[in-house]
Amino acid sequence: MNDSSLKKKIRGGKLVLGSWITLGHTAIAEIMAHSGLDFVTVDLEHSTISINQAGELIRAIDLAGSAPLVRLSSNDPVLIKRVMDAGAHGIIVPMVNSADDARAAAQAMHYPPRGERGVGLARAQGYGTSFQDYRKFLDAESVLIVQIEHKDGVENLEEILAVEDVDGIIVGPYDLSASLHIPGEFDNPLMKEYLGRIESICKEKGGVLGTHVVEPDEDLARKSIERGYRFLAYTLDIRVLETCLR
Repeated sequence: MNDSSLKKKIRGGKLVLGSWITLGHTAIAEIMAHSGLDFVTVDLEHSTISINQAGELIRAIDLAGSAPLVRLSSNDPVLIKRVMDAGAHGIIVPMVNSADDARAAAQAMHYPPRGERGVGLARAQGYGTSFQDYRKFLDAESVLIVQIEHKDGVENLEEILAVEDVDGIIVGPYDLSASLHIPGEFDNPLMKEYLGRIESICKEKGGVLGTHVVEPDEDLARKSIERGYRFLAYTLDIRVLETCLR
């Protein structure tokens, strides 16, 4: 494994910094990837990006020297197979509430005997010219980040972190607060209690803790780092555009 690879940095507990794309234009992806980010995430859950656009965005991010990740619309083995075949270096899986959910994502990402992914030839496999090289890359470098965004995920977090292929977690604060029936109330004591539980469990079990600082707020990003967050998604394309035009 390359010492500078995204997986190596994550597994080594180093800070990795990335951002998020919700607009399906390759120039945006290229500009963001050229900025020196460790990863750029193509968001399929809360955007209108199609699978075809996702493939072009993955290509642009990869060729610009950053690691292309895809936040899935759901924990769907067919979608996982398609974005991985398109060349994604890893996936961010929403609403992982149990160890079985995490294992299902890992199984869909890896070929047998490690997983259950069907074999095809696309960009990831060099269009058929480098399948064996891709197998090695997949085993050594692919990244699986699971989203903890429901109270059930917090209750089962220790078991989720014990799944071997899970590289880290990322907190989904809006959905987590909604599952507690306090949507968007991030200062509510119950929400703070659950976030504290996530942080404590990750610290105790050695889990890599991630978050998405949606607003381009450098102070909040620094505070997140100080609290132990090491997989940090900083803002996203639409918020950068809007805040720069105020």
